[in-house]
Amino acid sequence: MPRYYCTVAQFQQGNQAGPRGERGEQGLRGLQGAAGPAGLNGLKGGKGDKGDQGENGMSGIPGIPGKQGAKGDFGSKGEKGNVGFTGPPGDRGEKGDPCENGTKGERGEGGPPGVQGLSGEKGDTGEKGKMGEKGECGALGEKGGKGEKGEKAMKGEKGDKGDRGISGANGANGLEGVKGEPGASGDKGNPGTAGLPGPAGTRGNSGPKGDRGHPGMKGDRGQRGFKGARGDSLVLKRSSFSVGLSPSKSFPTSGFPVKFDKIFYNGENHYDASIGKFNCSIAGVYVFTYHVTVRNRPLRLVLVVDGSRKLRSRDSLYGQDIDQASNFILLKLNQGDQVWLETLRDWNGVYASSEDDSTFSGFLLYSDEV
Repeated sequence: MPRYYCTVAQFQQGNQAGPRGERGEQGLRGLQGAAGPAGLNGLKGGKGDKGDQGENGMSGIPGIPGKQGAKGDFGSKGEKGNVGFTGPPGDRGEKGDPCENGTKGERGEGGPPGVQGLSGEKGDTGEKGKMGEKGECGALGEKGGKGEKGEKAMKGEKGDKGDRGISGANGANGLEGVKGEPGASGDKGNPGTAGLPGPAGTRGNSGPKGDRGHPGMKGDRGQRGFKGARGDSLVLKRSSFSVGLSPSKSFPTSGFPVKFDKIFYNGENHYDASIGKFNCSIAGVYVFTYHVTVRNRPLRLVLVVDGSRKLRSRDSLYGQDIDQASNFILLKLNQGDQVWLETLRDWNGVYASSEDDSTFSGFLLYSDEV
């Protein structure tokens, strides 16, 4: 039966579709296509039935027996049995001769052993002692050596292979791939045309100060100036004294000022020899010192400021020996203060002669007022 063919364009040109033709005869079978890709692995099949157990192998040869364990400790000793009955007493010996009260003689040498006496009757056997406590278990013996390996048992027959499992369903789609790395940068473009100049910027901050320049040449000496007016002269304040003791004033009365009547210096008359005291007329810091000769008697000498004892010296001396005592101090005095020396108790060994002096001195170091 003839076949008719037409293009799609020709078919579309028709105003109406023609009647459907009869079904043609079946064509020849085409060639077999190429094999498709392998399908996914099916699910794992179920576990096959357990095969029959093989026959038991022959028992191995018993191992060598281990060494005997160490001997256990002895049990504790049982209690002592009861004492047997006492034998009958022996006959009493004859009384010896009385001994006079002589000195005890030295011990004599031991005599030969005497004849052995008859054995006494055997006492009854004591009761059997109680059984001692059970001794501790002995230490475990060493482990026996390993026995020889037994003969290998016959291997059981292999079980039948299980049936193949049903093919598994197709797996889910794979995960989305990782994003690729960005591509390489393109070539640099050509530079653009220069823009118009911008407006002028604001003025910048001042720069740092430069280094100092080298000193210039020394200039010529200037003319001498006019003589200035005469300044006020500074009057220096002074106060000092230095006095000594006459021989007739040696060993002064204790508890009263020592009257130093020999004047070495008292230019400002601040020391009053009639009462033996220094009168402070200028407030400031003063230096006082004394050096006295001590003879025949001991000495306890103090420096006093307005009744307050500030400085002490002591010299324990008796007889015709001669000694010296001295001291030095700085004191802050106010105007009107008085300073003097005095002895204490009967320790008044202040001495002076044509050959020995006792002195008391002081002076103003600096005043409070300029």
